[in-house]
Amino acid sequence: MESSPSYPWSQPNRGSPVDLYSLPSRSSLLRSNSNWSLQFPSCVALNASLLQCLKWREQEPMAVLHSSSAPPTYFYPSTAASYRRRRLCLRASAVSSAPKARFIARRAESTSVKELQRPLAEYMTLPASQYSVLDAERIERIDDNTFRCYVYRFKFFSFEVCPVLVVRVDEEPNGCCIRLISCKLEGSPLVEAQNEKFSASMVNRVFCNQSLQDSDFQRLTSETSIEVAIEIPFPFRALPVEAIESTGRQVLEQILRVMLPRFLNQLVKDYQGWASGDTSRKPLGTGEI
Repeated sequence: MESSPSYPWSQPNRGSPVDLYSLPSRSSLLRSNSNWSLQFPSCVALNASLLQCLKWREQEPMAVLHSSSAPPTYFYPSTAASYRRRRLCLRASAVSSAPKARFIARRAESTSVKELQRPLAEYMTLPASQYSVLDAERIERIDDNTFRCYVYRFKFFSFEVCPVLVVRVDEEPNGCCIRLISCKLEGSPLVEAQNEKFSASMVNRVFCNQSLQDSDFQRLTSETSIEVAIEIPFPFRALPVEAIESTGRQVLEQILRVMLPRFLNQLVKDYQGWASGDTSRKPLGTGEI
């Protein structure tokens, strides 16, 4: 009876090492016999993965993994290395990601303003270059339309934070729109380390409209929305994200609750000075904003 051909991977001693470079390629197998698949010993099972590997790597040797109770498993070293590289990339990406929190607050404040010799609507249409900085201790002019604002310090958990805002003023009908350009946090080293890990946006629209009850009065309104997205610092990651977001939202709401009435109050004072003929545009505030 004709014996089956002997191949390196069907050696009786399954624990012996195999010379990887002595294994045949698919091309040589095809040249040896047109019906080569029928000549493999019955103890060797070539599955779909091996056939696919033979198609992909015709000239590259196969590695054989032996076990005492199962047929050998064949794989290509380069394929396995490529697979490992993909897994490592995914793992590194997962480790580098950090939880984030979003704080959103919105508020609108209004006040009634009595019309003087010069109407409030005219005051609200002044170009930004003629604006008063209102509070010299908190606001400084960078150019005609850009200002730097130092927000008063507040506590977030056990840390003191002082935001420094750069805003741009755009003129609009019956008022203006103040938009945040950049924000920098000042405070402890941990607070300042968050400057590269957060983003913020703010829009404050200020406008006037005539009161329906009394034509001698105008209503001055400020509508503000703030949104902050921050990477949660490591010391706070044990806390639920919802708790951090709730605290952050309350802090922003408190800032708006305090600052908007003060802002409108100083705006009214500046209008009264301008309407009475004072064109010096000197700041009136003393650090209240």
